[in-house]
Amino acid sequence: MLGIKLLAWANSQTSSEKTDTEIWEFAKLNDFCIVTQDADFPERIRLYGSPPKVVWLRCGNVPTREVENLIRSGAAAIQEHLSNDQIHCLELH
Repeated sequence: MLGIKLLAWANSQTSSEKTDTEIWEFAKLNDFCIVTQDADFPERIRLYGSPPKVVWLRCGNVPTREVENLIRSGAAAIQEHLSNDQIHCLELH
């Protein structure tokens, strides 16, 4: 859809045991964008800048289908976010 690689690393590595720092460093070292509902990652962007970039999903606890729709409807904004060095964190509502 967006022409970007998707990463299931967090799930495959028992993400509940991975710290935000481990996820952040992995994404930074491997040139990945973090897509999350966790407010800690946008706060890291504010403190440390990027990389990695963050897409912050501001949809609360909703079904997976609604998360998918949010990402699909934000596809153009996500593409701009990934290609613009001035944008570090994108909020999708």
